[in-house]
Amino acid sequence: MTEVVGRGKSFISTLREDRWWISPMLVLFGLLSFIIYSTWAAWQGEHFWVGSGGFGGYLSPFYSPTFFIDSAKEGIPPISHTLFGEWPDWLNWLPGHSPAWLILIFPLSFRFTCYYYRKAYYRAFTFSPPACAVGGIPQKNYKGETGILWVQNLHRYAMYFAIIFIFLLSYDAVMAFFRNGEFGVGVGSIVLLINPILLGGYAFGCHSLRHLIGGRMDCFSCSHSAEHAHSRWKVVTYLNRRHQMFAWFSLVWVGLSDVYVRLVSMGVITDLNTWGI
Repeated sequence: MTEVVGRGKSFISTLREDRWWISPMLVLFGLLSFIIYSTWAAWQGEHFWVGSGGFGGYLSPFYSPTFFIDSAKEGIPPISHTLFGEWPDWLNWLPGHSPAWLILIFPLSFRFTCYYYRKAYYRAFTFSPPACAVGGIPQKNYKGETGILWVQNLHRYAMYFAIIFIFLLSYDAVMAFFRNGEFGVGVGSIVLLINPILLGGYAFGCHSLRHLIGGRMDCFSCSHSAEHAHSRWKVVTYLNRRHQMFAWFSLVWVGLSDVYVRLVSMGVITDLNTWGI
């Protein structure tokens, strides 16, 4: 077997002279920061809503759609804005009586199994390998994604849920331009509007979606009826080429959206808007 040029068998051995370690370290910091914050935010179960009982308001994307609420919490939407009403006893085992736990599992499963994020966290967290032409941690009996990592194959199914959430968050963005049924614009409106745009750029550039849109073909030149499928494939490819960019922009923005709604709900900052609130 031919050995890869520039990479030895020992950990992080390489002939590379550039600062190859910067990228995995930034990924490690970025993903850890989001994991820690999103876990903390989901645990709170409060201060994820800004508005009143009327039509419209700001809803954190971590809590959309809101299945249940615990009325004892602060900064939560009214019962009329939930799908199923008051927090049920059979869900008391969830930390903080937070409906976010019922929601985040879907978008996070899409990101966790994403082809780009696999490369990113394999390098940053498991050093498999940490960079191109750099020695990784030696592994024995590696079975790829047929072993414990078979869960990665669920990406194609998680994609459908991710697309559903794009439409749900787009609805929330529209509602952010209303307060008690009155149309207006606030900083929060813009923040929540940008969120589904970036998430859409990420989700609609998905490798699995491109394969699906392209007629599930592995070779366009092998089929005489592939012209239309190839045209659709090229549309998704435009976003796919920017998949890494949208992956990070959307991840950061969805976190900032929750931060903004939370700070306004807690009264830490004031939302500038045309409603005069």
